[in-house]
Amino acid sequence: MEFLVSKADYLKRSLLLVLVCVIVLVCTDQDYYSLLGVSKEASSREIRQAFKKLALKLHPDKNQNDPNAHENFLKINRAYEVLKDEDLRKKYDKYGEKGLEDQQQGGRYESWHFYRYDFGIYDDDPEIITLDRGEFDAAVNSGELWFVNFYSPRCSHCHELAPTWREFAKEMDGVIRIGAVNCGDNRMLCRIKGINSYPSLYVFKTGMQPVKYYGDRSKESLKNFAVQYVTSTVTELWAGNFVNAIETSFASGVGWLITFCAERGDCLSYQTRLKLAGMLEGLVNVGWMDCGTQGELCDNLDISSSTTAYFPPGATINNKEKGGVLFLNSLDAREIYQEVMQHLPDFEIISAASLEDRVAHHRWLLFFQFGESDKSNVQEFKKLKFLLKDEHIQVGKFDCLSSPTICNKLYVYQPCLAVFKGKGTGDYEIHHGKKILYDIVAFAKESVNSHVITLGPQNFPDKEKEPWLVDFFAPWCPPCRALLPELRKASKHLYGQLKFGTLDCTVHEGLCNMHNIRAYPTTVVFNQSDVHEYEGHHSAEQILEFIEDLRNPSVVSLTPETFVELVQRRKREEIWMVDFYAPWCGPCQALMPEWKKMARMLNGLISVGSVDCQKYYSFCHQESVRGYPEIRLFSQKSNTAHQYYSYNGWHRDSYSLRGWALGYLPQVSVDLTPQSFTEKVLNGKDHWVIDFYAPWCGPCQNFAPEFEILARTVKGKVKAGKVDCQVYAQTCQTADIRAYPTVKFYPYQGTKKNVLGEYIDSRDAKGIADLLNEKLEAIQNKGKRKKSRNKVRI
Repeated sequence: MEFLVSKADYLKRSLLLVLVCVIVLVCTDQDYYSLLGVSKEASSREIRQAFKKLALKLHPDKNQNDPNAHENFLKINRAYEVLKDEDLRKKYDKYGEKGLEDQQQGGRYESWHFYRYDFGIYDDDPEIITLDRGEFDAAVNSGELWFVNFYSPRCSHCHELAPTWREFAKEMDGVIRIGAVNCGDNRMLCRIKGINSYPSLYVFKTGMQPVKYYGDRSKESLKNFAVQYVTSTVTELWAGNFVNAIETSFASGVGWLITFCAERGDCLSYQTRLKLAGMLEGLVNVGWMDCGTQGELCDNLDISSSTTAYFPPGATINNKEKGGVLFLNSLDAREIYQEVMQHLPDFEIISAASLEDRVAHHRWLLFFQFGESDKSNVQEFKKLKFLLKDEHIQVGKFDCLSSPTICNKLYVYQPCLAVFKGKGTGDYEIHHGKKILYDIVAFAKESVNSHVITLGPQNFPDKEKEPWLVDFFAPWCPPCRALLPELRKASKHLYGQLKFGTLDCTVHEGLCNMHNIRAYPTTVVFNQSDVHEYEGHHSAEQILEFIEDLRNPSVVSLTPETFVELVQRRKREEIWMVDFYAPWCGPCQALMPEWKKMARMLNGLISVGSVDCQKYYSFCHQESVRGYPEIRLFSQKSNTAHQYYSYNGWHRDSYSLRGWALGYLPQVSVDLTPQSFTEKVLNGKDHWVIDFYAPWCGPCQNFAPEFEILARTVKGKVKAGKVDCQVYAQTCQTADIRAYPTVKFYPYQGTKKNVLGEYIDSRDAKGIADLLNEKLEAIQNKGKRKKSRNKVRI
């Protein structure tokens, strides 16, 4: 719906019948984090757990005698709805409730029963990792095997599966990562992954397409399905291969965990051995020996009853004690795993003297610790060497107490880990994610292949000729951590054009204050004296679009003076679209990347601008701007420069806005009748491209502006016409039109054209134009060859 409005007629608009959806607006002076009792660095899982605890206590169903129960619950519900959403949380952290004025979440809530039994099904299960949008890709691409349950809290089958999924997770703990995704809170993630029914169970492993599980939902069936993707094996040993296996372990650096099965005592079951093989994959080989058939060898090893032993690399068989052989009495896979992991060698300690040389020639993941008592390496981290070997990343430790100068130079003031990319100590990135295996693996793989470095006062870009993108962040801020992987992706696309760096404002507070950083993350592009702040969504795609727009600006930033000069005094045939916005406005921020994208698509057809109404408040008030964003189109100049059309469409994506704007361009294509179709198209000497359409057809309406762009693009080479098949059905039937819209090309090649024409299977103006140019070139070359043959005959 749109209105033609003049400034003088602004207050005289006719009243329209509008359906108004009443939304409860919840406002509170209390900080959202305080309302839920969580810190600003709280994870999504911690926020859900805190909200659930409060919901069960404060729900109106349980407080029916409290007149304020409804209002109190709305407050915590509003806080939860904002903080669980990554984009809303960033806006709240930056602008407070003012930045959420157009986001009215929190007005509806569920019954107490829902929060008690249906909300966050797996949040309290330590063996099940609840994955959110920001961490999903890092998890399933870590190199580990994952089995993920996509569920909806409203799905009865999901609740029926939950007890079995918990038992399954406990049994497979250590062999397979068991995950869960709440599609109620992660709709976009589930949509991207093609999840359209619940529960949906998928196996994920790096280098393998996701595999969906279709079997029955019993624990045994789930286990049998998952185990087939465990690539580790259990080797049967005998006299012929046992000695060789132990002796070659020294060269490979991988020891053996062997179960000896004798008549006396309990032997580890096949399932337990297989589970251990999965838990220790890449670290320890797992085998077994039947002492019933290999009695002599077992006797030589003094093994008279079933037992399990760990033979480290280089173990001496003849003297088991000197060789460091470890005998294990447990039959529990988890206990055996933990004891073996404790006996595996720790990471190499890098000395201060060798650090620069080591990181200059190899990729390293280094754990920075402060003294021997600093236990920064969880036993499970010993898997890092195996998981990172394909990326040629070595793993080590560095003690900052041995050389505080080096750690200070690297801005390392507490235990952490960092990736060095093989170019010395100047090219590194500190890890700020979760201290869990899959997150560290994903960080290391991403970091060594990207071009993001850690910044500080010594290397901060200061009036450099090369442009820099700097991310000012705080490690405790979840939206900040979610942005980092996207920056790494973007840096790979812009290598050699733009440098990327991150600055920790909790460490470098003075530098952040100098640049007036008031919220995290704040992403800024420094291009010599020009500074540009990024306001879009946290995705690599939108960051790339932002950079492209900086290099080739598509939107003109208008001041009151330039608005008068360029818009109000525009040339008669010129058209302008202007967005009146406020930087704190949530919908304005969401519109910004779409607005720039639309401007690039309209380049050369319609000029696009924007006015910052926070900066030029009086001017916007003078122009009768009452809400943000306000989108206006100033068409080809008529009697008054103030005349404009307001956009009131539901969708504010680039394609919808573009389609609406193109409708105001003067028509270049020709409307054809049966007579003019015959005379001009079939019998004429011009090339024609024709759009056969029906007025009632939705796709035809969507294609109409695209066809007008095509008409302008090929003007002078090919004429463009339109035939209304509702009015001229016989003409369309003769041309064999069976669907709308249909595009056909009628080239002139010296004779009358065929009424059927040449069908074009595209609805994109650029694609059709490219195809027509190819056809015209072919016709031209054919004509040249014909002339050449005629000359030869003469």
